[in-house]
Amino acid sequence: MRYLVAMIFAAAFAAVTTVFLAAPIASWAVDQLKFDSPDQVAELHSAIFLGINLVAMLIGWTIGWALGRGLSVTPDDD
Repeated sequence: MRYLVAMIFAAAFAAVTTVFLAAPIASWAVDQLKFDSPDQVAELHSAIFLGINLVAMLIGWTIGWALGRGLSVTPDDD
């Protein structure tokens, strides 16, 4: 059950971040720099966008893992 809670939180955090944070932050970061080609712009924008979503997913997983501890069937030895 703990894994399920962690996956749900990870997906929810990633979805919210994708809709509200990742695109504006990536666009702002790309606007701060000068590039020689449009390919560089697209690559950096994609990298920042995916990086932000990855961090959000990891944060969601961590929170879900912590909250799911109480729903765990087997007790932890921590």
